[in-house]
Amino acid sequence: MDVRKQARRSPEWLSRSVMYQMFLRPFTREGKLKAAEKKLPMLAELGIDIVYLCPICLQDDDMDRSGWSPRHHVSKSEDPRNPYRIKDYFTVDPEYGTDQDLHDFVATAHGLGLRVLLDIVFFHCGPTAVFLKEHPAFVQREPNGEIKNGQWRFPMLNFECNELREYLWDNLEYWLREFKVDGYRCDVASCVPLDFWEEARRRMERVNPEVIVLSEGERRTEPEFAFDMNYTFAWNNRTVVPVFARKLPAAKLREVWEQQHREFPEGARLIRYTDNHDIANDAFENRPERAWGFDGMNAALTLLFTIDGIPFVYNGQEIADGDRHSIYKGVGSSIEWARADSDTGRARFALVRKLCELRHTEPALFDGALTWLDNAAPEAVLSFVRESGEDRILVVINARGEAVNTSLQLPDGETYEPLLSSGAALAGGTAALSPFGYVVAKRQQR
Repeated sequence: MDVRKQARRSPEWLSRSVMYQMFLRPFTREGKLKAAEKKLPMLAELGIDIVYLCPICLQDDDMDRSGWSPRHHVSKSEDPRNPYRIKDYFTVDPEYGTDQDLHDFVATAHGLGLRVLLDIVFFHCGPTAVFLKEHPAFVQREPNGEIKNGQWRFPMLNFECNELREYLWDNLEYWLREFKVDGYRCDVASCVPLDFWEEARRRMERVNPEVIVLSEGERRTEPEFAFDMNYTFAWNNRTVVPVFARKLPAAKLREVWEQQHREFPEGARLIRYTDNHDIANDAFENRPERAWGFDGMNAALTLLFTIDGIPFVYNGQEIADGDRHSIYKGVGSSIEWARADSDTGRARFALVRKLCELRHTEPALFDGALTWLDNAAPEAVLSFVRESGEDRILVVINARGEAVNTSLQLPDGETYEPLLSSGAALAGGTAALSPFGYVVAKRQQR
């Protein structure tokens, strides 16, 4: 009989944490660390625990367009700088500020009880990376000696080179040691050899025993030792998004969840999101905020905060931002923070703050087992319970823009008191749900 693998033991605070992706270019009009630092008290008030910064390292400024990604060309940006095409891994890009600005940002975050992750990009580098002349073996080569580029047309780093590995391990230690960051989000981590990340974990823990590392990848063995959290594109991008866009039945979310629950190590932490810098990058229409509307996004956020895993808020979602962001210079918009004072901005902020509060205070939501409940409208309705000890929380969400009445398979005699509800009414084993209605309810003790 196969014994299911176990995920690594991470700091106990991680399971009740909420993560926020901060993409500096659109986060403020200035696009600077100093301007972003002023917004940190707002994130602390919201209930955020971890701020993940998109890459702040020096970007490659090579104007040779053959080394620009296909998406860069589509964007129509005439600026070569892409935060995911790195020129110098040890330098803060002046676009964002100075070393001192990063020191101050981290210190302010820590003073507010926030932890900071840096986004690191080790699968590829920029075509004029500072180490290329002195260390030509740091990148992969074609048989004729030319640099081998990957799918985004960037030079691929050569992990067969032990000297490169030492260089990158030193880089990870540098930001932890010199800037006191709390860990990393690792771009396309599953394209980098796992043994590199495993040794990186050992070295990082010598600097910070509670370092937190997030993989932008779904490699099933990563949570066993190297990573504390993983992305799940199959659940987030390929299921949540089409479900709320009416392209898949709601029951598909349960199906994918159950498959991943079998495949990932027991206790693996998967991040749950609806939007990020990649989704927001291409066009207004790609923003779920626009596609699903205010109520649809509220329902989806409620799902992210009540399902197992780590909820993830993207850059302005807390005030219902739906404008185009871009990783390329000269295109896209910055967050219009005046929206925070609008009716929708205030309502969204209040919802996310309440969801953060529930994640922090209800053990069933941050540490409880999840059991799916059958319901009579599987095309539209998601229903499950989270349970920890005597605590039992019921979640029912309508993923459609039409009203639905459905029955639920609840044990006889159980009654629930709503903790959070919008357009939903529970009566025994039935639920009446308005378009995108939802309810999060706690079982009453007998």
